[in-house]
Amino acid sequence: MVDFFINRPVLATVLAILITLIGGISIPILPIAQFPEISPPTVNVSATFTGASSEVVEETVTTPIEEQINGVEGMTYMSSDSSNDGTMSINVTFDIGYDLDIAAVDVQNRVQLATPRVPEEVSKYGISVNKQSTSLILAVNLISPDGSRDDLFLSNYIDIHISDVLKRIPGVGNLTIWGEREYSMRIWLDPDKLASLALTTTDVANAIEEQNVQVAAGSIGQPPIPKGQQFQFTITTLGRLETVEEFEDIIIRANPDGSVVRIKDVATVELGAETYTTKAELDGGNTVGIGTYQLPGANALDLAKEIRAAMELLKENFPSGVDYAIIYDTTEFVTESIKEVVITLFEAFILVFIVVFIFLQNFRATLIPAITIPVSLIGTFALINALGFSINTLTLFGLVLAIGLVVDDAIVVVENASRLIQEKGVSSREATSAAMKEVTGPIVATSLVLMAVFVPVSFMPGITGQLYRQFALTIACSVAISTINALTLSPALCALFLRKETGKKFWFFKKFDQGFDWFKDRYHGWVVALTTRWKIVVGVFAALMVLTYFIFTVVPTGFVPEEDQGYFIINVQGPEGSSLERTEETMQEVYNILMSTPGVAHIVSIAGLNFLTSASDSNTGAMFAVLEPWGKRKSYALSVFGIIERVRKEFAGIQGAVVVPFNAPPIQGLSSTGGFQFELEDRSSLGIQTLANVTNEMIEKGNQTPELTGLFSSFTADVPGIYVELDRTKAKTQGIAISDIFDTLQAYLGALYVNDFNKFGRVYRVFMQAEDSYRAKVDDISRLYVRTQAGDMVPLSTLIEVKEIVGPETVTHYNLYRSTEIDGDSASGYSSGQAIAAMEKLAEEVLPEGMGYEWSGTSYQEIKAGNIAPLIFALSIVFVFLFLAALYESWAMPFMVMLAVPLALLGAMLAQYFRGLTNDVYCQIGLVMLIGLASKNAILIVEFAKQRREDGLPVIEAAMQAAMIRLRPILMTAFAFILGVFPLVIASGAGAQSRHSLGTAVFGGMILSTMLSLIVVPVFYVVIENLRERKPKTVT
Repeated sequence: MVDFFINRPVLATVLAILITLIGGISIPILPIAQFPEISPPTVNVSATFTGASSEVVEETVTTPIEEQINGVEGMTYMSSDSSNDGTMSINVTFDIGYDLDIAAVDVQNRVQLATPRVPEEVSKYGISVNKQSTSLILAVNLISPDGSRDDLFLSNYIDIHISDVLKRIPGVGNLTIWGEREYSMRIWLDPDKLASLALTTTDVANAIEEQNVQVAAGSIGQPPIPKGQQFQFTITTLGRLETVEEFEDIIIRANPDGSVVRIKDVATVELGAETYTTKAELDGGNTVGIGTYQLPGANALDLAKEIRAAMELLKENFPSGVDYAIIYDTTEFVTESIKEVVITLFEAFILVFIVVFIFLQNFRATLIPAITIPVSLIGTFALINALGFSINTLTLFGLVLAIGLVVDDAIVVVENASRLIQEKGVSSREATSAAMKEVTGPIVATSLVLMAVFVPVSFMPGITGQLYRQFALTIACSVAISTINALTLSPALCALFLRKETGKKFWFFKKFDQGFDWFKDRYHGWVVALTTRWKIVVGVFAALMVLTYFIFTVVPTGFVPEEDQGYFIINVQGPEGSSLERTEETMQEVYNILMSTPGVAHIVSIAGLNFLTSASDSNTGAMFAVLEPWGKRKSYALSVFGIIERVRKEFAGIQGAVVVPFNAPPIQGLSSTGGFQFELEDRSSLGIQTLANVTNEMIEKGNQTPELTGLFSSFTADVPGIYVELDRTKAKTQGIAISDIFDTLQAYLGALYVNDFNKFGRVYRVFMQAEDSYRAKVDDISRLYVRTQAGDMVPLSTLIEVKEIVGPETVTHYNLYRSTEIDGDSASGYSSGQAIAAMEKLAEEVLPEGMGYEWSGTSYQEIKAGNIAPLIFALSIVFVFLFLAALYESWAMPFMVMLAVPLALLGAMLAQYFRGLTNDVYCQIGLVMLIGLASKNAILIVEFAKQRREDGLPVIEAAMQAAMIRLRPILMTAFAFILGVFPLVIASGAGAQSRHSLGTAVFGGMILSTMLSLIVVPVFYVVIENLRERKPKTVT
């Protein structure tokens, strides 16, 4: 069997070509993304209670719906926002991997149960349940370069001509319009005119509902009819109105004298916007933005290209004064980071080739690993496709590290065959056959061990399991193909290519061999000396174990390192109760600072949007600072981290506002910003003010804590408000219905949704509200009138008392409790894990009885991942140990092999510590891999020692021969792997932080493991074999 492929090189070549072809075909059809599908499925429920305060929305809309949704199958946590603009939004987050379609249906069913309990107007307006696409792929900004088109035109041009086209693109989830001005027929009422005519808002609403209605007028000649009917005609009439003039002519009242009162007599009618709560700008000019979200499984890069292509086609029909710009595009980071990883892949390949060439000193021999590497890597894409993975950061990282692994098997075959040719002078075919008999067992064993390491990882749940799985199985697939190549293609090529070297060696190779021979002699002496002093080795090894435990407690923990994604976010919060105009003035100050900051290219601003809660608050605003390309920002000062540090100091000087910059979240869909998300909960109904006080105390003390920086919450309980106290007794005695008073307030001051109308092939809403001059001051409330049953008009000033109060702009819930979200980040030099620990310690000191906390977003996943990591390590070690025990039919042999594992873990954590990196997911992935890598090198020694022992050599002699014979291939494979990952260690550009974490851990672990295991493994082999055979050790 060993000679099968040596004698059939064509068959071996055909197999390799087929593997390469199938893998090559798979590459263009694989989806491309930054990460696999790791964002938890989210369902959003939204509703509007026009004119209601945040607390009214909370009590009448949010709470009834939340109570029904709570506990829906698969739910992880639920959060909600109830705002003063009358809107409510609930986000229900489900377990990762849960079917989003089923989740949406389950939530919809629960909402239906709650619908009878919410106000009628809310049901009429509609309660929306949508699958939340959490991956914002890019934003299209519609602009008017010459200023000839206003926001109203731009917004509705998007709605009528662009949105539907983009929604039809495969892979587009949903669209969010920033600065939206959807058409609405606005009836601007004049309260004085209505009062003078003894009319009320109810009269106006009833007239609109009566005269703006779609009519089914029937037909003439519709069966059954008398015989002989020759024609059938459908009857149509003006039912639902369309133009401003038609609404103006609606008759409110017909007087006995034949005169009529029309809407135009008491109101101004215009085709305006449904809401005016937000305003968007691009680089200081008006814009309306289209946030485009990606569906799970879609190819991000292809989707972005299709969106750009669609916009170019649409642009051909743009009217004059309209253009578009795409400033924010997350695929640019994905493209750049994947490009950097691909460059790293080629750099690793070149470095590995150089290492192999230096050790083998034969171009023919070096060519064999150089051929097998591409076969293994390209073939891996076929298995990636079969597993349903994508081309993403994790799979590409796996391929980078796989270069050093797949070359190992080829090196072992080539080096052993080359050695036999040189030492014994046999033919290449005979040498290859003999070499394969020696190395087939170790190759299969080491490959199976590497794959066994990743078996537990494949079954890990949640986001951590997804991250581990794609990386681990990519490596396992490449190792599997590499093993096939090592047993088929490599021996066939060895038999064809290898020849005995007879010429003079190049001077560099002579010097290298002299140096290696010197090291080999020293190494022999060290092993002999330490074998006789094994107690010293055991003692040092024990000390290193203690150091390993200690270093794990010292290196800070983390989840996923934050990256320079080419943009960051700024949340602006002005004084409580400040108007949208005032907020725009503050944002102009922020804009001026940002545009004078080196590295900043463009600014997208949305006044009135609370970025953290997604609510529309007049005193808040969100800004996106898009940076220059990574190639122009090489220094730390121009990185997103340096820029945020700089502008944070400058923002502190803005008077009357809190301006906080945030880095983008490392994983889209887990949270709104980078950093942590701390949910402070009022679990005993202590009240809004108490919640606000505790929040402020947490923020104040947190910002004084060394591990924390930039703590901030958008929650405020001191927003100025008006409380209208109604004298109900007086109202009833005057024959006034209480509901009429409330309807009057809502219609004049809150905007009343009446019904719908059609225009431009769309359906829009009709709203009526008082003209702006009647709702600009508190005193305007008293100028309104209500009608008694007798028909008299009574001013509200005689029935109400107006008081100034304070309250929350937005009421947030987390898992049904009233809550506040505190966002922040770890201070420079500290990890996210340390920041989480600091916040938890602070909570123990500050929180009163009746209050608690939970984590959400990225922080929730980090804590969850931290609990799983130790289990992953333990299971990986157990799997490898059990596999080796089964392979060698021995409990002692696996112990010898796995002695190298703690050394690798120690090296990895020391490298992370001295470089100031954290024990995050990428580091942990590297640690799992090191379990297999360290075991692999140890197997090469133990397996050969075992063979020599079975041949009858004494224990020490068997160990010495194994160590000496396997020294060169071990060092060759180790250096090939170490230099293969070195480009990750020194990476720069997009995605560099992740590459640093993974590369540094593996680089440090392999260096220390290789250095020490060459000594530890043979020494412990001697010790354990002597103990196992119960023979006293004698040394001569």
